[in-house]
Amino acid sequence: MAISVGDRIPDVKLTTLTADGPLPVQSGEALGKGKVVLFAVPGAFTPTCSEKHLPGFVVRAEDLRAKGVDTIACISVNDAFVMGAWGEQQGGDSQIIFLADGNADFTEKMGLALDASGFGMGKRSQRYAAILEDGVVTDLLVEPAPGLDVSSAESVLGKL
Repeated sequence: MAISVGDRIPDVKLTTLTADGPLPVQSGEALGKGKVVLFAVPGAFTPTCSEKHLPGFVVRAEDLRAKGVDTIACISVNDAFVMGAWGEQQGGDSQIIFLADGNADFTEKMGLALDASGFGMGKRSQRYAAILEDGVVTDLLVEPAPGLDVSSAESVLGKL
């Protein structure tokens, strides 16, 4: 069962890439304070994620902050090195926290896992965006089909 509005996000170990290498972080610590926009992608460097989803949040980061967002975070079932390289390549590493959910622990506990085995990608995350207040989901925007619509930066801005 997927997480719902009013639920607290799961507190599991994730990883982020720093100048000193991979750094373990608890999801509750990284995402549990203030107003947070969390968006999840099926995979770094994949077409829709790289051409539309992440770039929208990079371009709209200041607009989100102007609406009171303290933290913008991107999560994917990738490793910290991939997430770090993707953030740097996309120019978002100074505006967005890139979180690696390498074992899909967070994704599974959110109830938003996707079986992409048919595409040779294994377990992944569904594409979604969530607005969090002190770790509690206040809005959840899960894409109902492939592509990008309800979880875009523009859609999130309309919910703030």
